[in-house]
Amino acid sequence: MGRYVEGEDRKQVTLLPECLEDFITEDNPVRIIDAFVEELELASLGFEGTTPAITGRPSYHPAVLLKIYIYGYLNRVQSSRRLERECQRNVEVMWLTGRLAPDFKTIAEFRRSNGEGIRNVCRRFVTLCRDLKLFTQAIVAIDSSKFKAVNSRDRNFTPNKIERRQQQIEQSIQRYLDALETADRTQPGEVEAKTKRLREKIDTLREQMRDLKRAGELLKDLPEKQVSLTDPDSRSMISQAKGTGVVGYNVQVAVDAKHHLIVTHEVTNVGSDRSQLSKMAKAARDAMGKRKVKALADRGYFNAPEIKACDEAGIAALVPKSLTSGAKADGRFDRGDFIYLATDDQYQCPAGQRAIYRYSSVERGELTLRTYWSSACPRCPIKHQCTPADYRRIRRWEHEDVLEAMQRRLDRQPNAMTVRRRTVEHVFGTLKHWMGSTHFQTRTISRVATEMSLHVLAYNFKRVIRILGFEKAMRAMRLAGA
Repeated sequence: MGRYVEGEDRKQVTLLPECLEDFITEDNPVRIIDAFVEELELASLGFEGTTPAITGRPSYHPAVLLKIYIYGYLNRVQSSRRLERECQRNVEVMWLTGRLAPDFKTIAEFRRSNGEGIRNVCRRFVTLCRDLKLFTQAIVAIDSSKFKAVNSRDRNFTPNKIERRQQQIEQSIQRYLDALETADRTQPGEVEAKTKRLREKIDTLREQMRDLKRAGELLKDLPEKQVSLTDPDSRSMISQAKGTGVVGYNVQVAVDAKHHLIVTHEVTNVGSDRSQLSKMAKAARDAMGKRKVKALADRGYFNAPEIKACDEAGIAALVPKSLTSGAKADGRFDRGDFIYLATDDQYQCPAGQRAIYRYSSVERGELTLRTYWSSACPRCPIKHQCTPADYRRIRRWEHEDVLEAMQRRLDRQPNAMTVRRRTVEHVFGTLKHWMGSTHFQTRTISRVATEMSLHVLAYNFKRVIRILGFEKAMRAMRLAGA
């Protein structure tokens, strides 16, 4: 072949190294995986099988299977069948497991039966990061993203979906019936074959119609008026990134602003983020071991009671206010044009008049709102710029000062949302890139949470190695069992 690098003859006898240690370089990440798992107290973390049974066939130690999973998720190999093949052919996995090769059922059963233990390992790694002083800034960015479940959109039903699909099927059936009639009249020579094919299509559509009716009966007994047939815990949600519906889960994360480590996460099947802010911020504060934390989030998290709960917990939330008023779009003054005078408990309008307190009301059973308006409204020369009603009413929450203090923090930090975006959004991009087009592979929210914990653990693992370097990361793993 002249002047090309040539390989050796496949039939040539060679003396390969006799021990697996010779195949693994000193800075191979599998050494860190091994050191980390060996230092864990698996029994206290909630793993099954840490004490071997006296009788029966010997089982694999949980540490072996945990090492296989951490290695797999670090290398984008999540399937139990693919992990089985890696155990049989991958030298790194052979070194990690001592040449043990569990079958895929054993590997899958370990993840299915040890969800709590795996989630605790993920939390233990965050604690290790805290002990390494990697959370010095006490600033987290909170965000969520929709991840696809095993359930397809065709296997998820809501009353509106069922109604639309029934209409489509009825139209299709009528179209095929019209085609049958046309074939009978104009194509007598070919009518038998064509008629048979059309009747099969009609029968299939009628069977689909019966399935939709059964799904509709199931929905009558469900408070959420939504059912998923493959993964019962998955829900249809709007994905703002794509502008389409996704049947899956809403994954919440809080990411450290300095090193971009995932501090805490949670898998939910609630599509909205309105009620998630204080829960995620408090979990991040506890995981970081801080008394006070600054939490950055987007408009989707703006919720007055949630922001107040953060304030009471010593968490400085920075969340832009939702743009819900249409006054600006109509060319009129919005609420921001009215100045609150705390000493008088009054509002000053753009015309210089005072809107005084009139009465209080309770909204949604939890928000006490104070209502203000000015008696000068009907005679105001610029009323057309303010309101089409007789009076411009201004409502103020009884704890509005908490929201005003947050707005002042945002005004002092105009780049807060830029920090939030560059901190948290690439994390979701990385995780979805690792997961591939299918995202989750397991069913039900508890198993999906276990799968997400493995992804988060793998992400944080890579980040720590990148931040500390191999030598420091190797020494740090010795702290895992301390």
